[in-house]
Amino acid sequence: MCSPEYFAVEYAINPWMDVTTPVDRDLAVKQWDRLRETLVGLGHEVHLLTPEQGLPDMVYAANGGFVVDGSVYGARFKHEQRAAEAAAHHAFYEAQGWRFIAPGETNEGEGDFAYVPEAHGGLILAGHGFRTEIPAHAEAQEALGRPVVSLRLIDPRFYHLDVALAAIDDANVVYFPGAFSAASQRVLTQLFPDAVIADDEDAMAFGLNLVSDGANVVLNSEATRLAGKLKAAGYTPVPVELAELKKGGGSVKCCIAELRH
Repeated sequence: MCSPEYFAVEYAINPWMDVTTPVDRDLAVKQWDRLRETLVGLGHEVHLLTPEQGLPDMVYAANGGFVVDGSVYGARFKHEQRAAEAAAHHAFYEAQGWRFIAPGETNEGEGDFAYVPEAHGGLILAGHGFRTEIPAHAEAQEALGRPVVSLRLIDPRFYHLDVALAAIDDANVVYFPGAFSAASQRVLTQLFPDAVIADDEDAMAFGLNLVSDGANVVLNSEATRLAGKLKAAGYTPVPVELAELKKGGGSVKCCIAELRH
């Protein structure tokens, strides 16, 4: 995770960003702290990336890389405003001793990649349509040695896979069908017949931008309907308030890069 110490909405690179809407940075830090404390309270170890002035979106740490089995496929951001973030993430992973694979193709890390380790022997779901380019899917497959399933995003509000789909345990996902092309919806139905299906209200509340340890699902407190669906499916919803960070087009998952050993 990376503190929103320098968080601001200084440009608009997704439909959620409005440069005329003021950001309360102190509140953003307070909400982010609560998220971090929630993860620690659930028994997880949180590593911190040092924020850098001039990179207001660094708080969205999920976009800096994608980690599977101790190997990191690095990010190459689509927009120049975020490009310098990639070097900070690279340095972090190298300092940790992780195997780092530098990208040649445009991709935004866990923004557009999700890993489901026990689905069909270990499956990477990869989004494209707005940020990550399709050639990055093949590059990720070569880098990480896991089959990659390409899913096309068709609604600009769901510009990253992680605002439309999330793994909720080692074999299952939750997703909003309306974010995907008809063919991608059919693929998801085939791969995950028991998936939790979110509706438009869940998705618009950034409910799908969540993290799960297989039992506890940490999600945006606005997504009350989705919390109910997850509870009914046997998970424990853990709501957190992230209204300030939503102004940049992100929520729980965007703030968390998962380190898979």
